[in-house]
Amino acid sequence: MRDKGVVVTGAGGGIGAALARRFAAEGARVVVNDLDGAKAQAVADEVGGTAVPGDASEMVERATEALGGSVDVYCANAGLGSGGTEAAPEEVWAAAWDVNVMAHVRAAQALLPGWLERGEGRFISTVSAAGLLTMIGAAPYSVTKHGAYAFAEWLSLTYRHRGLKVHAICPQGVRTDMLAATGTAGDLVLAPTAIEPDAVAAALFAGMADDRFLILPHPEVAAYYQARAATPDKWLTGMNHIQQKWEATRR
Repeated sequence: MRDKGVVVTGAGGGIGAALARRFAAEGARVVVNDLDGAKAQAVADEVGGTAVPGDASEMVERATEALGGSVDVYCANAGLGSGGTEAAPEEVWAAAWDVNVMAHVRAAQALLPGWLERGEGRFISTVSAAGLLTMIGAAPYSVTKHGAYAFAEWLSLTYRHRGLKVHAICPQGVRTDMLAATGTAGDLVLAPTAIEPDAVAAALFAGMADDRFLILPHPEVAAYYQARAATPDKWLTGMNHIQQKWEATRR
């Protein structure tokens, strides 16, 4: 990563900040993006990077300029942990779709032409285990994270022979503000095995060293994913039991 140009969105805290710190420690030139300009600047100052605040969907050109005209690694990390059921307001669904999926699509639209011409580039998508499985009490989040995973998968299968490397990071609970905002559902499902953001960054770098697409900071997610595919009704019944347990805690 030495001297590579790296962009990390949603890097004002949590996983994004941990990624920015790790890339900087490896010698990369890091652009720190966040909607909160003060937080972006604080992390940028810490890692010796450059803050480019604003909407993750609209900052690729500015980030590219900040890196001298070339992005080598793009970390699509910004996300919304939108809770609710199918009855969540349309604007909640739309915002989750825009940030969790379309921001990734727009970044790829901006970066892929240059990467394919050069024959190299690295796209890192912070998805979530919810993108492989699901999350109780969070329909907009679960559905759009499935979309984020599907897009990363599609990028990988379409362009890997042309030098594009894609990684999908799918952790369960991570001790961040987003986990704290999940309330009782997060307390039940995610908090017991939650890890620190630095552990996610370490898992990513181990996965990059092995050239792996799927990055599982919680290794047990692989078994859950296999069970979901092999015995979907059994898996759904088990998840429904968790749903019922959660409902009982809310009475």
